[in-house]
Amino acid sequence: MRYGYVSQMVKANISELKNQLSSYLRKVRAGETVLVMDRGVPIARIERIETGADDARLARLEAAGLVKRPAKPMSRAELLKFLSEPLPKSRGSVLEALLEERKEGR
Repeated sequence: MRYGYVSQMVKANISELKNQLSSYLRKVRAGETVLVMDRGVPIARIERIETGADDARLARLEAAGLVKRPAKPMSRAELLKFLSEPLPKSRGSVLEALLEERKEGR
């Protein structure tokens, strides 16, 4: 687990995998793991490969103070709860902020 996402395990028998390979690969790209089954026996696991490019980009953003990595991974339940909560109400308008910036010469 990295950057707070939680991998899910999906099971697929060989014929399902052959018939719906693109669909299963989309799941892998999204961070899920596919367990390949042969007559109910697991024979292989398909996982996303971490390239390291994400690490370098995140390190640059973190050094610039633009992002902060989580202290601990977020569970799927916590993530779904967070995403379902409404966004906080804004205290001002975007137009007012833009006009204020222009007035200050930024």
